[in-house]
Amino acid sequence: MLMLRESLSFDQAKILVEENEKDKSLYMEGICLQGGIENGNGRIYSVDEISRAVNMVAKQIRDGHSILGELDHPDDLKVNLDRVSHMISNMWMDGPNGFGKLKILPTPMGNLVSTMLKSGVKLGVSSRGSGNVDDSTGKVTDFEMVTIDVVAQPSAPNAYPRAVYEGLMNMRYGHRVLDIAREASTDQKVQQHLKKAVVGLIKDLKI
Repeated sequence: MLMLRESLSFDQAKILVEENEKDKSLYMEGICLQGGIENGNGRIYSVDEISRAVNMVAKQIRDGHSILGELDHPDDLKVNLDRVSHMISNMWMDGPNGFGKLKILPTPMGNLVSTMLKSGVKLGVSSRGSGNVDDSTGKVTDFEMVTIDVVAQPSAPNAYPRAVYEGLMNMRYGHRVLDIAREASTDQKVQQHLKKAVVGLIKDLKI
């Protein structure tokens, strides 16, 4: 079994960004998996494989499980709680594609995603799971999806979110911005200061 990561850009995923007026929650919604076509990694997921994986995640959600995702991909299949940015609130099939709705959480990484989206940054999504790949045809079998992560446009070198995080750590007041992010989960006034700080960081990074 191989670890499989397949990214879709903001435009490929046809992402919609929606803010719930009642609880002010922010959502990303769009295509998360594409079936029946060769993707950018030269792999082909049959519609049946995609459908089975999507239905499994949808069942877990209905059964009350929390399917969490991260900002940018880790190097393994484990979900790291300190990098969680969102929760998958729904998944479904529409034609050959698997769609998902992601609720952005008020975590440090979730606040970064929220700030970037509200500042006009176009973020993509990427599935993370395991499966077998036929070397001659590129067809994927036994696909098991773990989660959907939020990522930069696939064409962007070094991934935009990772660059933001690493740049944050290298800047004079970077650690302070992270401290504010941790406090922001319970204080709306602090969230406003966080957004200003991160927008300033993005401008300073010039990436």
